[in-house]
Amino acid sequence: MENSTQSNTTTLFNTDFCLQLTNQILENEASNGSNFVASPLSLHVMLSLIAAGTKGQTLQQLLHFLGSTSIHDLNLLASKIINLASPAENLAGGPLLSFVNGAWIDRRFTLKSSFQEIAKTSYKAELKSVDFVAKAEKVVEEVNLWVEVATKGLIKQLLPARWPDRETVFVLANALYFKGAWDLKFDPSMTQQRDFHLLNGQIVQVSFMSTQRCRRRLYRSFDGYKLVQIPYQSGQDARKFSMYFFLPNKKDGLPNLIQMVKLNSGFLNQQFKIGLENMSDFWIPKFKFCFQFEASETMKEMGLKLPFEPGEMTEMVERGNSDHGLYVSDILHKSYIEVNEEGTEAAASTAVRGPRSRASIPSQSFVADHPFLFMIREETLGIIFFVGAVLNPLLDA
Repeated sequence: MENSTQSNTTTLFNTDFCLQLTNQILENEASNGSNFVASPLSLHVMLSLIAAGTKGQTLQQLLHFLGSTSIHDLNLLASKIINLASPAENLAGGPLLSFVNGAWIDRRFTLKSSFQEIAKTSYKAELKSVDFVAKAEKVVEEVNLWVEVATKGLIKQLLPARWPDRETVFVLANALYFKGAWDLKFDPSMTQQRDFHLLNGQIVQVSFMSTQRCRRRLYRSFDGYKLVQIPYQSGQDARKFSMYFFLPNKKDGLPNLIQMVKLNSGFLNQQFKIGLENMSDFWIPKFKFCFQFEASETMKEMGLKLPFEPGEMTEMVERGNSDHGLYVSDILHKSYIEVNEEGTEAAASTAVRGPRSRASIPSQSFVADHPFLFMIREETLGIIFFVGAVLNPLLDA
């Protein structure tokens, strides 16, 4: 099932920074016992759109962190990703998938024609002129409704009520939606309550899914963890999506697994050389939760600082409008995921605010009865759509 001949897009789509960012936040949340989910793809495309509005050292820093050599290559890659994530039509039998971008610009400012062209062609972004001075609350409602519609109601209230203020010049946002059915569905009649071991030693009763005994699954055992790959139905769709479950061997092994991922660049992008194995004991917990975080401070700690300082974000609006210096003040990211017997439904949205200065033979077992990592990846291009961790399947259910 593994694809060893992936497109050059894989090497160009450098998720390292966005994966390191999400891993850093995951590490903090794991110590609090919180579930976590985020979309590296959503974050990557948003940072790419920010890069399209910058120049000089700020642009070079963004290119460095996004693993690209030029803004042209970055825009071309963004276009490929958006076409992959939001095709002209969802083909029969494949996952339902959509990805949209939007930009809300204060009416006091005029977009540069060059940025406008890039936003429309490469990012397929909706561009809207709004009034942040007198109607900020209405703009918040508009953006939140846009996100809610784009994510089929899964993500509500992305922007806080008072997020934009009189100094806000722009809000950039995107919204990603995914719904895939398992290629081999779980049997609802076999779903049962079983023990799930939390990191603090407590045990909770959770609904676990399974299939007929000795069903062959894509599985491999590594040093310290086991891995199962569960493909989604593809039908006539050339894209091939799978969900991966990374289960530590030890009940309290998630922190060590997080460190392994953190210290090994490209860990989640690799080809795992998984083989079909008979599963004598196979149980995956059902879960459903939402997670939101503000990313700007973590990005600064990781070295991406210049976009958050006034100076070189001059390629978005006409000069005269931008004499005071535009910059990014906040980056909000919110994701949702539900995993059940039928498949997976997931969504993510990222918003940026920019003010002016004053943003085989033996049988194996796989029983996910303790905290684990997961990801959803498109196999033909190797692009990671979602990553996360389940520490307690009951949280936010």
